[in-house]
Amino acid sequence: MRNSVPKDASETEAVEQREWRESLEYVIQQGDRGRVQRLLASLRHHARRSGVALPFTAVTAYVNTIRPEDETPLPGSQEIERRIKSLVRWNAMAMVVRANRLSDGIGGHISTYASAATLYEVGFNHFFKGKKDNEGDIIYFQGHASPGIYARAYLEGRLSVEQLQCFRRELSGSGLSSYPHPWLMPEFWEFPTVSMGLGPIMAIYQARFQRYLEDRGLKKPSRQKVWAFLGDGECDEPESLGAISLAAREKLENLIFVVNCNLQRLDGPVRGNGQIIQELEAVFRGAGWNVIKVIWGSDWDPLLAKDHDGLLTKRMGEIVDGQYQKYAVESGAYLREHFFGADPRLLELVKHLSDDQLKRLRLGGHDPVKVFNAYKTAFEHTGQPTVILARTIKGYGLGEAGEGKNITHQQKKLNEADLRTFRTRFGIPISDEDIADAPFYRPADDSPELQYLREKRKALGGFVPSRSVRVEPMNTPLEPLFEEFYKGTEGRKASTTMVFVRMLSKLLRDKEIGDLIVPIVPDEARTFGMESLFRAVGIYSHVGQKYEPVDMDTLLYYKEAQDGQILEEGITEAGSLSSFIAAGTAYSTYGVNTIPFFIFYSMFGFQRVADLIWAGADSRMRGFLLGATAGRTTLAGEGLQHQDGQSHVYSLATPNCISYDP
Repeated sequence: MRNSVPKDASETEAVEQREWRESLEYVIQQGDRGRVQRLLASLRHHARRSGVALPFTAVTAYVNTIRPEDETPLPGSQEIERRIKSLVRWNAMAMVVRANRLSDGIGGHISTYASAATLYEVGFNHFFKGKKDNEGDIIYFQGHASPGIYARAYLEGRLSVEQLQCFRRELSGSGLSSYPHPWLMPEFWEFPTVSMGLGPIMAIYQARFQRYLEDRGLKKPSRQKVWAFLGDGECDEPESLGAISLAAREKLENLIFVVNCNLQRLDGPVRGNGQIIQELEAVFRGAGWNVIKVIWGSDWDPLLAKDHDGLLTKRMGEIVDGQYQKYAVESGAYLREHFFGADPRLLELVKHLSDDQLKRLRLGGHDPVKVFNAYKTAFEHTGQPTVILARTIKGYGLGEAGEGKNITHQQKKLNEADLRTFRTRFGIPISDEDIADAPFYRPADDSPELQYLREKRKALGGFVPSRSVRVEPMNTPLEPLFEEFYKGTEGRKASTTMVFVRMLSKLLRDKEIGDLIVPIVPDEARTFGMESLFRAVGIYSHVGQKYEPVDMDTLLYYKEAQDGQILEEGITEAGSLSSFIAAGTAYSTYGVNTIPFFIFYSMFGFQRVADLIWAGADSRMRGFLLGATAGRTTLAGEGLQHQDGQSHVYSLATPNCISYDP
């Protein structure tokens, strides 16, 4: 040893730890982080082979993933972007307040966008690409944040005061829908994201379908991203997390999830006695995602830099979300006493800060520099999908009217005092005489804010969200394809499923539309007699087929290929429906007229995923749903859960689903 012989085992261990840290630090200083990873992996492997049981954890410390020294300065004018964001905040709030004054109980949400404003504005100013050259980003906006998206479109000049005044009042013909609804606003919204949980699963399969189109030569490769904005409470929906393993397995680097972790759902805390950010990190990291945590704003960086013994980091990891919510509504003095007061050394760490300064320590999701660097890192990351877990405060900016409070999700109205506080906090130029009316505010067209806003969107390819139909109708004569079926079976019994498979086979071979057909099956192709298509058109796999299938020596072997046409989804009707929606809306999303056929088994097609079918209808999707094995008599032997006599009853409730029973 360096100086003296250790006196006992604990001293020996301390010396060993110091020497190992010094060795590790030496490698780090060489600037090769990959080398560090390889060394640690080698040590883990050696320890396991030696019989050492190593502890496993999929979570990191409760701090930001990106270090301050690795950050890039925010390009552009942070001050102008802050003013634009403040104007959007005001108009989003005013829209909901005015709507509920005019029609009490009409609803609307203020607090979701209030917490997520920075997450969206950084995207609008620096990342979200418009539709120029058919390479615009695909964005699933969180449904409850729609007032903020409308408010920005108002500043952009795309929506009028009259339209904002008709929020949730659509019978006038110029109203705005409550949430993203392409059926109601076909030139504005692209993707419905309500009910909650539908946006995340549709985004995953959309990202995979984008790659499917590229691999099959139906779309040029691009750097398009699929963004999904969702809430931490929304992650309790099975659809939100149920397909994340597919995204990792398919290495969908074109997919970015942004989870607005304001720690609150409608009734109260998401995880009052736990930490939702840590829980979600474990789930996503365990599934194979790249995880970026954005918890603390830049104000915390100097404190963490002085936290040499890790006390502050340890304290951050000890607090449960219910208590963090309490800190959000209390004073700086309360924070000093109850958070930093747990250890005299923590109090010493913040003795130079006043109570007011402690209260104003920002969270990561409200810091544009932190959010920008998270988005930049996600955009540049390869080989994995990325999830950004951004810590925010629900109802941020509402003050006593609801900031961080359990009632904030239901807050629809603000009194005059609340409006004054909001106006002053965000510097909105509205007079005391006018404040009670909660008027909309838009600066002059030649103001620095609106000029900056337009320049940013022009550089990124145009305004978003925006929906358009970018394909010409197909005029392919299909009559000859179906001639053989018109005469019927001449008295012979025939399975309708068998006849359909014959029709599908002919469509797939057609030179004009064959490549546009997208067969989708939930692990039931053999049940439906479709296995002949395995070899004929192949099963899609981005990596092709890395193995020799067990039935290779048969005529109809299981063939996977990078340009395969069948989407074999496995046992997931929800995933299959999400692919069905992606393919059925490709005419507007990508300008490709794909024609999906989703062949499902019994009632598990319509009954099980009716909410997604409604979302598909809202999306103005085009395609064919087929209950290939159905009916009370056909499946009597399978039992009650299979005896489908009601799918057509359900289908009649979807207005643009045209139903036919052969």
